Amino acid sequence: MTVQSVTLRLPETVMRRARQTANVLQRPLEELLTGLVTAALPDVEDAPLEVQAELARMTWFSDQELWSIARSTMPVEQQEQLRSLADLQTMHALTPAEQEALDNLRREYGRVTLRKARAYALLSLRGGAPLLTGV
Repeated sequence: MTVQSVTLRLPETVMRRARQTANVLQRPLEELLTGLVTAALPDVEDAPLEVQAELARMTWFSDQELWSIARSTMPVEQQEQLRSLADLQTMHALTPAEQEALDNLRREYGRVTLRKARAYALLSLRGGAPLLTGV
């Protein structure tokens, strides 16, 4: 991996918080800031193409928007349809229309799950502590 240097002009309050955090964690300041930038700028290349931009944009969402995403679920009727089609698939081959519907529902479930995971990760980062410890 190639490493590049960047000069940032940060407010003194941000630098003070960064130094305090680095001291508490007993980590070099550069390592702490690199970790923060890495966490804030997700590697979305492995995500489906249709959600990559959205996952990247979420970095700039407000906490309220992130909490809304984190608490969101797939609509109940879609969950029931997904479950029903998955069960049906175990009994016999699906028709092309059923298979297409199942594939679409699985993609939607994956999109919801990726968005929720990203929202929780960002909220955890902003809060300074993992939200899901002990879960």
